[in-house]
Amino acid sequence: MAFSVPPLPYPFDALEPYIDARTMEIHHDKHHGAYVTNLNKALEGQSALQAKSIDDLLKGLDAVPENIRAAVRNNGGGHWNHTLFWTLMKKGAGGEPKGDLAAAIKSSFGSFAGFQEKFTAAGLGRFGSGWAWLVVKDGKLAVDSTPNQDTPYLLGANAKVVLGLDVWEHAYYLKYQNVRGDYIKAWWNVVNWDKAAELFAAAK
Repeated sequence: MAFSVPPLPYPFDALEPYIDARTMEIHHDKHHGAYVTNLNKALEGQSALQAKSIDDLLKGLDAVPENIRAAVRNNGGGHWNHTLFWTLMKKGAGGEPKGDLAAAIKSSFGSFAGFQEKFTAAGLGRFGSGWAWLVVKDGKLAVDSTPNQDTPYLLGANAKVVLGLDVWEHAYYLKYQNVRGDYIKAWWNVVNWDKAAELFAAAK
């Protein structure tokens, strides 16, 4: 069973003007596509590993042979991160979360603005390429980040994702060039809080 790129849940131009159609097309088809191609290539001839889900594969990196471990970590992580990332955005979204997630954000960060500031700082502070994350860890919300295509599984066994942001240059360069801050600011307008709330409920 080879891994495959899931279809984007909306048209390439759905997130305009915040994220441009061309970026979405290249990001989904080419970048995510390359992670999947390279992951499948790394797993050739490894029938036991090929039979695992992407989650089990990444949770059990220690069981992956050393000669392909880095390829599985990087490309499998790229596949996992992006598969989630597409669902965390949608047309006409943004604003603020409601219900339990809103209450938990307020309780953990003082206010939604306080959370936004901390999450933005995690995205801006990640040197080079990587991700900013809102996770539930030990029953509490926390902001963290990972380098490259590392998944939140590497933040500790009990870290469960609520929200993630891709801060690799390929996610924003065509429209925002090197100004990552402008991209992050625009991204808040497409955050799918319904999906984040669903992940938060599952994480608890």
